[in-house]
Amino acid sequence: MTTSLVYKSCLLYELAMRLLYGRHYPARYYAVAALVPEGASVLDLCCGPATLYHRYLRHKGVRYTGLDVNEKFVRRLARAGARGQVWDLRSDRPLPPADHVIMQASLYHFLPDPDRIIDRMLAAAGERVIVSEPVRNLASSENPVIRLLGRRAADPGVGGGEQRFTEASLGELMARYRDRLVKEFPIPGGRERVYVLRPG
Repeated sequence: MTTSLVYKSCLLYELAMRLLYGRHYPARYYAVAALVPEGASVLDLCCGPATLYHRYLRHKGVRYTGLDVNEKFVRRLARAGARGQVWDLRSDRPLPPADHVIMQASLYHFLPDPDRIIDRMLAAAGERVIVSEPVRNLASSENPVIRLLGRRAADPGVGGGEQRFTEASLGELMARYRDRLVKEFPIPGGRERVYVLRPG
């Protein structure tokens, strides 16, 4: 499977995300980082270049582990003094335990059965599961050219990703976890919704 250009470089990844989110780009990280207390252990799934850690969690003294299929991203994380592991989450390996288990903008990779990865996140989390997922996507555009580019750019090299969540479909999924739901809210700009679940 070929990795898209966006995932070949931390710089290209960051540039693509900034173009996509515009002035609300930092807000998506602030929204999640604000939910993580000082000194907590954090497991960040599909962490990409670990921007959440480098810019928004590092100063909080968290014990951070990032999992990603991209070896380049994981090596960069290790050089920064945090823990990173190359990990294909499509396998059924139990996730490493952590106080807070986080996934940002990657749940769509696990469609059509995203509840399987959420269940694994809940099993690994000691305190909270945090899922922040786009509900407005280029890959769902009515323009076929933009839709194709959006889908290809979002492939980290594992395939899939043709489907995306809408606000309605994400809400329907999370309704299955209503007894665990602590809070939900949109990030500024409304491109993503954040769901906070309690394990146990």
